[in-house]
Amino acid sequence: MSLRRRIEKSEWLAARIAGLIGGYLSLCNRRIHWKTEGLDELHVALQDGPVLLVMWHSRSVMGALHWPVTDGPLSSLHDSSPVGRVSGALQRRVGLRPMQMSRKKSNRSASREVLKRVKEGVSIGMTGDGPLGPALEVKDAPLDWARTTGMPVFCYAFSVSKGRRLASWDKMLVPHPYGQGAYVFRRFNGDVQRKMEPEQIEALRIEMHQFMQDTTARADALLRLGA
Repeated sequence: MSLRRRIEKSEWLAARIAGLIGGYLSLCNRRIHWKTEGLDELHVALQDGPVLLVMWHSRSVMGALHWPVTDGPLSSLHDSSPVGRVSGALQRRVGLRPMQMSRKKSNRSASREVLKRVKEGVSIGMTGDGPLGPALEVKDAPLDWARTTGMPVFCYAFSVSKGRRLASWDKMLVPHPYGQGAYVFRRFNGDVQRKMEPEQIEALRIEMHQFMQDTTARADALLRLGA
């Protein structure tokens, strides 16, 4: 049986791999000298209730470690792929509450659970371009959840002076455990309404895409300023 199939079938194996990855990322988080921006605004928002956290897949690997758990719980969504299973196990390792979403089957029951958690005060985190891409293209999910829940939307990105890009569809950025780093949380103030016409939704998609790009650029700029 291939490693991929073994991870898909075994939560234990996914957890072991996540433990190794999590240990490495925790080491990076401790040793990198981080500069941050936006945590105060996120803290204020969380005092009023949960938020929707959106990030690009390529800049998501440190998100679980940078989320302020003491300000409120976060449930992040992942799929059933090997990478998704490991991601879910990693999120549990750092104290988050991940939820698995199916790629092929209806996610109606999972959606009900998400809404239940939101009502309980749990924030929801997801990648804007989903688990499979295309990279840097805003999928329907963050738009739908923003409209359905009415939660404030925050975007996250990190940047590091020392790291490497994986040979993956999104060219994921993985840090080295030294050097300088920066991460930001920025509130998205686009006009999000529960009922929107198709052209309004597409305009919102374009606006969110630009905001996420700007958030990434801000993390890169903050890193340069802190260098």
